[in-house]
Amino acid sequence: MSAAGEFTVSAAEVSAAFTALYGYEPAGVWAAPGRVNLIGEYTDFNEGFVMPLALPHTAVAAVARRDDGILRVHSADVEGPVVELAVDGLTPLSDGGWAAYPAGVVWALRDAGHAVGGADVHLASTVPTGAGLSSSAALEVVTALALSDLYELGLTRRELALLAQRAENAFVGVPCGVMDQMASAACQAGHVLHLDCRDLSVRQVPFDLAGEGLTLLVVDTRVKHALGDGAYAERRAGCEAGARALGVSHLRDVAFAELPSALGRLPDERVRRYVRHVVSDDHRVERVISLLDAGDVRGIGPVLTEGHASLRDDLRISCPELDLVVEAACAAGALGARMTGGGFGGSAVVLAEAADAEALAKTVREAFASGGFAAPRVFAAVASAGAGRV
Repeated sequence: MSAAGEFTVSAAEVSAAFTALYGYEPAGVWAAPGRVNLIGEYTDFNEGFVMPLALPHTAVAAVARRDDGILRVHSADVEGPVVELAVDGLTPLSDGGWAAYPAGVVWALRDAGHAVGGADVHLASTVPTGAGLSSSAALEVVTALALSDLYELGLTRRELALLAQRAENAFVGVPCGVMDQMASAACQAGHVLHLDCRDLSVRQVPFDLAGEGLTLLVVDTRVKHALGDGAYAERRAGCEAGARALGVSHLRDVAFAELPSALGRLPDERVRRYVRHVVSDDHRVERVISLLDAGDVRGIGPVLTEGHASLRDDLRISCPELDLVVEAACAAGALGARMTGGGFGGSAVVLAEAADAEALAKTVREAFASGGFAAPRVFAAVASAGAGRV
């Protein structure tokens, strides 16, 4: 498995790179994590429930305030010069590449009435891109938090997440829900975040896997996914069509007990599948909460595996590599496994006895090799802290 040192980049290193790049010291350094979602997929934009935890992988930003209307952004992870933009000229959907994420946050802050006059930003991230671990949300949240501090905006974690989501929805053009941004902004170390995506109320649920002799492995298949390619938007539109057909504002309002009746009222087979997944996944979140509250952490394993089947068969967002992770891990004795995130590639999570982790990782790698797939990256997900100044 990957070593813990791969997950972090030091604040001193990012600060020194900022100074070398811009010729003066930054005002501060901030970090925001990626996330892995334990259960509750494609439920957030349906105003349902999700249960993410923050990863130790972070986007780290050294930032200084500017008041001349200029935004300069640079990434240690992307080849190329500093990107310089006029904040008055920031235009949604202008396809600015990676720089659209921090630029979109500046646009969203200004659009909300905050007098942000510009900034110099240098970023470095250990959140794998395209792995379904919310690398974009980490970039957005770290930028939003830094600017909130530097411009003394006093934004709450909820406000930071909503502004970051607006940046991704309206500026970048990805119609994501708010889970990723809330996880990056609001998670607590040692806990999984139970988030109600209707009112954004949160509950920090203790999640001490090590104390239970367990581990949650993340298997990055290295199959890159891109939520901007239309497949995500198509499923969101299908869910919205299902809600309209059932006479509710969002699928959150369809009770699990009423699901068979609701499905019988949907003539479109594709919409029926989407509705079945969302309503049943909301119910799976409730089941996981009940099991965790009862102290039965091992009991959540079969619920994870059941969730994968729903994502594979009803939502149809899995891929051969993700299916192979789940099949190989479960056959080798894992307690449960499922794909996590937006799908079409990315990562899977595997709940396992800690003593079995190395053997399971080896089994999954061997299965990939036998299948002719590139070697996956495997690491333990440790429930980590949300965004902060470092």
